[in-house]
Amino acid sequence: MVVKRDGRLEPFDIRKIERGIVITTEKRDIPQDIVEQMLLNIEDEIIIKASSKREIASTAIGEIALKFLYKVDAVAYVRFASVYRAFDSVEKFIEEIEKIREGL
Repeated sequence: MVVKRDGRLEPFDIRKIERGIVITTEKRDIPQDIVEQMLLNIEDEIIIKASSKREIASTAIGEIALKFLYKVDAVAYVRFASVYRAFDSVEKFIEEIEKIREGL
């Protein structure tokens, strides 16, 4: 089960992450097999982290997805982070890009 930010519980659905990944990698030169492998890796890590309590926070899922996106494509990473972390200003984008420049 996924614990949402407001405390609600909902069943884990990899398709939600997949939609976000597909959108953020759109128009990037990332082969489909790399995207599919990334989704498998994300799902595997989520299962491992949630195994003891059978629950995982949605924030943890987002961070796991970001970790794998960062390894594949920095632009896709920033795109995903902008939605996941709800960037509300240009400064937030700049801060995130600076983190990438510094190697996170």
